[in-house]
Amino acid sequence: MIVHWFGMIRLLLIFLALANPLAAETLEGPVRVIDADTIDIGAAASIRLLGIDAAEMGQTCKRASGEVIDCGVVATEGAVKRFAGRRATCEVEGRDRYDRVLATCRVDGVDLGAELVRSGLARTYRDNVTYAAEEKEAVLAGRGLWAYEMDDPSVWRAAMRDRRSATSDPAPDGCAIKGNISNNGRIYHLPGSRSYAATRISAAKGERWFCSETEARAAGWRPVAR
Repeated sequence: MIVHWFGMIRLLLIFLALANPLAAETLEGPVRVIDADTIDIGAAASIRLLGIDAAEMGQTCKRASGEVIDCGVVATEGAVKRFAGRRATCEVEGRDRYDRVLATCRVDGVDLGAELVRSGLARTYRDNVTYAAEEKEAVLAGRGLWAYEMDDPSVWRAAMRDRRSATSDPAPDGCAIKGNISNNGRIYHLPGSRSYAATRISAAKGERWFCSETEARAAGWRPVAR
């Protein structure tokens, strides 16, 4: 009877692992920063850091003095300075609707999300409280982009979507990757990438929207270079 129950438990564990193969996966590799909340470490898909949200390329911030900066560039450069080229270990928890891996990543034991929020280069994502203490510390110190007037990244993205809808072929639900055709060939742009907001999609030119990076690659598109 004991042998029988051990066999049943083993089969159940195998079933759960097959049903959610990413749940307990650990990925490792050198960090290439895509933006302040998304990295690449040589895995099949880019990694979205869990619990944080960062300014997008082209999103502007303003000081009380009137100085205006591209806060997406500042956030990305800050992440590059801290983590680019260093080896990260990422604990995977799933995927998002853009087919990016969702994970908590560490470099030499330092949680990338916590460090970016504490430095004022990223914010907590929506109602996620994982890094609430780090965000409070950054806000009180006026650290990083908290020294500027800045829209929450999700608010800015929503405004950009509204603006793009008037000048670009609309995206199907859940399909936000832009397949652009230019002199450089067929290139796809992920949300948050440097040229994403400025890229317009015209079906008349053969351009299209994709629901995942896997779909874009299979159709012959390649990722945009940084």
